[in-house]
Amino acid sequence: MASIKIKINGSEVTCEEGTTILQAAKSIGVDIPALCQHDDFPPKANCRVCVVEILGRKCLQTSCSTKAEEGMDIITDSAKVQKARAMNLELIFAEHIEKCGLCIWRFQCKLLKFASKYKLKLTRFEDRKGKRKTYKFANAVEIDGTQCIDCRNCIEACSVLQNINYLEMSGKGTNQEIVPTSDKTKHCILCGQCALHCPVSSAQEQAHYGEVEKLIKDENVIVVAQFAPSVRVSIGEDFGLAPGTNVTGQMVASLRKLGFDYVFDVNFGADVTTMVEAAELIDRIKNKGVLPMATSCCPAWVNYVEFYRPDLIPNLTTSRSPHIHSGGIIKTYWAQAKGIDPKKIKVISIMPCTAKKYEASRKEMKVAGNLPVDLVLTTRELSFMIKKNYIDLAKMPIEKADDPISEYSGAAAIYGASGGVMESALRTAQYMLCQSSENNLCDARIDFKEVRGVEGLKEATVNLAGLDVKVAVVNGIGNIEKVLDKIDDYHYIEVMSCPGGCIGGGGQPIPTNWEIRKKRAEGLYGHDKNCTIRKAHENKGVIGTLDWLKEKGHKLEHGVLHTKNKQKFKY
Repeated sequence: MASIKIKINGSEVTCEEGTTILQAAKSIGVDIPALCQHDDFPPKANCRVCVVEILGRKCLQTSCSTKAEEGMDIITDSAKVQKARAMNLELIFAEHIEKCGLCIWRFQCKLLKFASKYKLKLTRFEDRKGKRKTYKFANAVEIDGTQCIDCRNCIEACSVLQNINYLEMSGKGTNQEIVPTSDKTKHCILCGQCALHCPVSSAQEQAHYGEVEKLIKDENVIVVAQFAPSVRVSIGEDFGLAPGTNVTGQMVASLRKLGFDYVFDVNFGADVTTMVEAAELIDRIKNKGVLPMATSCCPAWVNYVEFYRPDLIPNLTTSRSPHIHSGGIIKTYWAQAKGIDPKKIKVISIMPCTAKKYEASRKEMKVAGNLPVDLVLTTRELSFMIKKNYIDLAKMPIEKADDPISEYSGAAAIYGASGGVMESALRTAQYMLCQSSENNLCDARIDFKEVRGVEGLKEATVNLAGLDVKVAVVNGIGNIEKVLDKIDDYHYIEVMSCPGGCIGGGGQPIPTNWEIRKKRAEGLYGHDKNCTIRKAHENKGVIGTLDWLKEKGHKLEHGVLHTKNKQKFKY
C-alpha cells in the first residue's frame, strides 16, 4: 500500500493510504479522545468526541472515520475543536446518569477523565435517561439504560463479533434504547462481549465485589481466593504494565492484603481438567463413544449448546471446568486436610469471564450439598477492589500461592489462550496412549502449534502414538457455524466464545483488541515455556489429589470431577 504524508499539529507524519486520522495521530503519540471507536468494529462516528480541524475544510471531521489524505494539515486541539468537543461531552453526560461511587470503572473512566480535562459543566443539560430500565441477564451481565450513550458497541459486539443477535435498538430519536430482542428464539449466552466493548460501563458485569467484601469481614468464615490462568497476564494493564506481563506473585500479595485467608491458583484445577478430559477423549475414541468430543471449559459455549443446539449436549465432555474442579477440591480434599467444615469455606474465583458467574451458581455443580464456588469476580472487579484499597499491584512483592493447591504445569498456563485447552489435553492424551501402546510409539512432543493462533477456525490432524486425531479449534462463537456445518469430520473440538479465548474474555480489562489479545497470549505461552513441568500428568499434587478422590469412592470422585448438561429454555 502506498505511503502518504500529512501534518498533525505541525508535525509531518508518514502513513499508509487508508489510515484514519485517529490511527495516524496515535502512531506519533497524539492522543485524540474517543468513546465509540473500537478496533474490533468499523468506525461509526456516533459520539463525535474525536472531532478534529482540517485546514481548508469548513466543518470539523470525526478522526475515527476520516481517512488521511496526501497533504492534509490537521489540528487536533484548536479552540474550535475544544469548544465542539466539550459541547459533545456535556451532551453525552446528559445521556449518562453518573453512578460513579459504585461503578467498577471509576478509576479508569474516560468520561471522568474528559470531564476533568475539558472542565465540563456536567449539569448544564438535564439528564434525560433517568427512568430507563436495567436489563439483567441471569446473574452475569446487565445493561443499564440510564448510563447508555447510544454508541451501539454492545449491539455490534453481540451481532457482528459474536453473531448471537440478542440486543437491538428500540424506538427512535431521543427515545431510542438498547433492549433485549423481542425474538423469543434468541438467547443471551452471557459471554460479556457487550460489557467489554462498552466505553461507559452501561453494559457491564453484575458486580459482586460488595458481597465479597462482606465475607472478608465475617470472622465466622474462611474466605479463599483463586485466580484463572489468563488473569495473571491481563490485570497488570490496569496498573500501567504492558499487556502480557505476568504478575502472578504480585496478584497473590494483593489478594492477601485485601484480606483473603488463602490464595490458590486455578492452574492446579486446569491440570485436573486436562487429566479428566484427556482420559475421556481416549475412551470415546477407543470405545466408539459420541464424537467429536467438545470442550466444556467455556460456560458461554455450554449455554450456546443448551439453548441453540441441545442435540450436541452428548458431545460435550462431562469434565467440569478448572475453577469448579479446584473449588470442589478445596471443599473436600483441602477441607479435610485442614480439618475445616466445608460449609465455613467461601471460595471466590477471579475470572476473565462474566459467564463464570452463572456457571458457579448452577445447582448441578453442587458437591455434597455445597457449591464448589460461592462467588465470581471479573478481572475488572478485582482491579477495582485493589485500587479502592490504595494498593498498587505493580509495586507489590512477589508471593507464592498457598500449598498444596498451587503446583501447576505449563499446560495449565496456556488454558487462557484459544487452543490452549486442546493443546494441554493433547499433551496428556499422547502420554496416556503411549503408556498403553504395545508398539511403544511414545513421542516427546510437547508443543502442538497447529491449534494456536488467532484464526477463527483452526483445523489439524495430529498423530498421538500412532493414532490420527482430527481436531478443530473455534476462536470466538461467531465462527461456530464453520464447524457445525461439518462437525462429523472431527474427533475433538475446542470452542471458546470470546475472541482469543479467555484472554479476550468479557470480564477482562478495557480496552481489549487483537493487538492486546496477542500480547496476552504471548505472555501465557512464554510462561508455559519457562515452567519446570509442562504436562499435566507430571503434576504430582494433581495425581495425589485424584488418587485421594478415587479412594473416597465413585460418588465423591464423580461429583467433584464431572457434571451434566441439559436443554435450556430460560435462565
